[in-house]
Amino acid sequence: MRKIFISFFIVCFFLLSCKTDKKEKRDLILWYNQPAGDWTEALPVGNGRLGAMVFGTIKTEHIQLNEESVWTGGPVNRANQEAQNYLEEVRQLLFEGKYAEGDRLAQEKIMGTRLDGGVHTYQTLGDLFLQFEGLDDISNYKRELDLRNAVVVTTFESNGVKFTREFFSSRPDEVVVIKLSASKKGSLNFKTWLERPGDAETVSVGENQLLMSGFAEYEGEGTHFASIVNIKNNGGEVISENESLVVKNADEIEILISGRTDFWGADEVEKATADIKQAEEIEFEALKSKHIAVYQKQFNRVDLELNSLDTLNIPTDERLQRIKNGALDAHLAELYFQFGRYLLISSSQPDGLPANLQGIWEPSLSPPWNADYHININIQMNYWPSLVTNLAECQQPFFEFVKGLRERGSITAKEVYGCRGFVAHHTTDVWKFTDPIGMTGYGMWPMGAAWCSDHFWEYYEYTGDEQFLKKEAYPVLKEAALFFVDFLVENPKTGLLVSGPSMSPENKFITKNGEAAAVCMGPAMDHEIIRELFQNCIKASEILKVDAEFADTLKNKLAQLTPSQIGSDGRVLEWSEELPEENPGHRHISHLYALYPGEEFTNPDDPKWLEASRKTIEARLANGGGHTGWSRAWIINFYARLKDGKKAEENLQALLAKSTLPNLFDTHPPFQIDGNFGATAGIAEMLMQSHNGVLQILPALPPSWKSGEITGLRSRGGFEIDIKWEESVLKELKITSLLGKSCKIMYNGNTVVFQPQKGEQLILNNQLKKV
Repeated sequence: MRKIFISFFIVCFFLLSCKTDKKEKRDLILWYNQPAGDWTEALPVGNGRLGAMVFGTIKTEHIQLNEESVWTGGPVNRANQEAQNYLEEVRQLLFEGKYAEGDRLAQEKIMGTRLDGGVHTYQTLGDLFLQFEGLDDISNYKRELDLRNAVVVTTFESNGVKFTREFFSSRPDEVVVIKLSASKKGSLNFKTWLERPGDAETVSVGENQLLMSGFAEYEGEGTHFASIVNIKNNGGEVISENESLVVKNADEIEILISGRTDFWGADEVEKATADIKQAEEIEFEALKSKHIAVYQKQFNRVDLELNSLDTLNIPTDERLQRIKNGALDAHLAELYFQFGRYLLISSSQPDGLPANLQGIWEPSLSPPWNADYHININIQMNYWPSLVTNLAECQQPFFEFVKGLRERGSITAKEVYGCRGFVAHHTTDVWKFTDPIGMTGYGMWPMGAAWCSDHFWEYYEYTGDEQFLKKEAYPVLKEAALFFVDFLVENPKTGLLVSGPSMSPENKFITKNGEAAAVCMGPAMDHEIIRELFQNCIKASEILKVDAEFADTLKNKLAQLTPSQIGSDGRVLEWSEELPEENPGHRHISHLYALYPGEEFTNPDDPKWLEASRKTIEARLANGGGHTGWSRAWIINFYARLKDGKKAEENLQALLAKSTLPNLFDTHPPFQIDGNFGATAGIAEMLMQSHNGVLQILPALPPSWKSGEITGLRSRGGFEIDIKWEESVLKELKITSLLGKSCKIMYNGNTVVFQPQKGEQLILNNQLKKV
C-alpha cells in the first residue's frame, strides 16, 4: 500500500511539474462593459454553416441567426446573345484608341443585364428574442468573446443575483447552444419567440419547441428554410403560449437552435429536427467540450504574441478609440490577427459553402451587393490567410465552388467569346452564374476564374499534395488557361498578344478627348494573372507528366504575351498605354496584382518593379486611396512585400482606426469581411514570406513590435515555422519539414540552404546557424 501511495505521489508531482512548465497562453478576448447598441457591436459565433450575432442585451436578449444557404433566386443565363457578333468590332475600336466608342459598344452588345439588389440574394435566417422579467438594478455587466474557445459569455448582477449567459455554435453537433444560469435558484423568468423580417411562419411544437419555416424566394425560386428552438429547463416550467414559449422560475435553461435549408436536397424541417434530436440527448458540458475540442484543433495550430501585455484591462471598443487617437496597441494587432482566423474557422468549413462578402453573418433580406461572391478580389482575399495561418481545409468550400463554376463558365466562354475552356467575370453567387453583367466599368472583366484558379496551385505549393494537383487543381488550371489560348489576340501595333476587351477593376481612365472609359485591350492586371496562370499550368503539366503539347502551346503564348510596363512617372502602367486615371485614389490597385498576391514584381534581381510598385502605392494613397477596409488590407500586404515594416504597420493602424467596427468587423463601409481576412494575411506576411522559393524571416517587422513569437505558420515548400525575436532581432527560428524538400532561408542579409529530411526540425539562431 505504501508503494502505491508513493508511486501515486510521484505521478502527481510529475504532472503538476509538467503543468507548471507549460507556457500559459495569453488572453485573446473581445470584451465590453455594455450591451451591443446595434448589429455591428454584436459578437459573432459560427460553425462554418450556422451563425449567430449575440447582442448581450439585458432585458430583451437578441440573437440574430444565419444559415449559409438561405438564398433567394436560382440559376440564370444573362449572356448577351449578340456578344460574339460584335466582339471584333469592339476590339478594333479599342486598338484604334476609340476607347469611349468601344466602351459604349461593349456595354450595348456584350454586357448582360445586371441582377437587381435584393432579388438573387443571401438573407438572414431570423431572430430569436428572450424577454426577461425582473431584471433591475444592474451592475458588473460584461460581455465577451473568447477566441481561444469560441464562446460568447455575458454576465451581470441584478438585485444581488449573478446571471450568466453562454453562447456557441457547435460544429460537431450542428446547433447553436445557449445556457442561462443564475446564482439564485428560480431566478430565470422570460418569454422567447422567433421573428423574421420576411415571410415565415412560427408554430409551437409540443411544450418546449418553436418551429419557424419559410421560403426565401424570388419569382418562385430559392431555398426553403427551417429553424427549431428547443428549451430544456432545470427547475421551473416551460409553457407554450401562441407562437412563443414562456419560462417560469427556472434554475438553469439550455436552448438549442437548429437551422437548415433544402439547398443540398434534404428536407429542411426533417434535417433541423434531427439536429435537435441528436443534440438534446447530450448534456451541456459535453456539448461545450466537444465544440471547444473541434474548434481548438484548428485554432490552436498558430499562436502569436507581440510585446508585453499592457492593454488587456481596457475594453475592446475603448482600445479602438485609443488607436484613433494615435496610440499603439500591439496586442490589439495580435487580437485582430486571431479574430481573422476565428472568423474563417467560423464561416468556412469542408462540405459547406465558401465565405461570402459578409462571411455568414447578415441581418437583413437585402444585404449590400447581395452578400454575393465578388471574384475580382473579395472572395480571393477571404482565403488569403487560409494556407499561411494553417487553416488549409477551410479553403475546401472555395475549391468546390470554383469547380462548380466550370459548367456554366464553359457555356459563357463559348456563347460570349467563341472560346474553349471556362470563364467567369467580376461576380457570381451561390447559383454560379458566369456571364458578364451590368456595366462595363465593373463587369467587362473575364479574369475571375483565372484568378480563382491560382488558389489551387498555391494549395499544392504549400501542401505538396500531388493527388490534389492531379484530380482537383490541374483540370481547373487547364480549362482556365485554355480560355486564354483562344481569347488572346495580336496587337496590330506591337505584334504581341493582348487580352481584351477587358478593364482594370473597377477603375476608369480619361481618353485623349476627355471622356471617361473603362474598357481597353491588354490591361496590366489581365496579363499578370494570365502569365501566372500559364506558368502554373506548365509546372503542373511537368510535375504530372501530362499534356506536354498543351504546355508547349502555353510556353509559346507566354513568349508573345505583352509584358508589364512602367510609365514615364515611374509607376506601373494600369492600362495598355499611359492614360490618366479618372480616380487617382481608387480603392482597387489591380495593376499591383504581380506584387501581391502574385510574385512577378518581387524578384530582388530586378528591383525596378519593386520601386515602380512603391511609387504606384504612394500615388494612390496621396490621392485618398485605401479608404475601404479591404483596400487598406491589400496595402498592408503590398508594403510587407516591399519589406517596409513601418509602412505596413502604419496601414494596419489606419485599418484599425478608420475601417474597423466596434466588434472588430471590417467595414467597407458597410461591413464586409474580406478586410478582416486580408489584414490577417498581411500580419503573417510581415513576419514570414515564402514566395520566389525563399523562406524570408521577419521581412517586414514593424518597428514597434520589439519582441514577439509566432508559432505554427505554414510556408510554400511544406514547412511549419516558429519564429521568436527580441529587441527586433531574431532569437530563434524553428523550421519543421513536412515534405523533405530543400529549404532556402533568408534573414537580415544572410542566406542559407538546408536539405532536411521529412519530419526533421531545424533550430537556427540569428546567424541562421544550427543550435
